[in-house]
Amino acid sequence: MGRGMSGLMIAGAVLVLLGLVGYAIPIFTTQQTKDVAKIGDLKVQTTEHTEHVIPPIVSGGALVLGVVLIGAGFYQRR
Repeated sequence: MGRGMSGLMIAGAVLVLLGLVGYAIPIFTTQQTKDVAKIGDLKVQTTEHTEHVIPPIVSGGALVLGVVLIGAGFYQRR
C-alpha cells in the first residue's frame, strides 16, 4: 500500500517531459566566447552563436518511449 514510483515510471516521466519540451521548443541557441588574440592586457574576443535543432522524430520517440516505460512500470507493480 504506499509503494512509491518505480524506476521505470520515473524514467518514463522524464522522457515524456523531454519529449514535450522538444515539441514546444524545437530550436535553441547557445553562445560561446572565444579569445581571438591577446597582447599584454589587451584581449580580443568573439562570441559565436550556434543554433541547435531538435528533430520532431526525436521528440516523438522520447514521448512514445516514455509512455511505454510508464505503462511497464504500472504493469510491474501489479
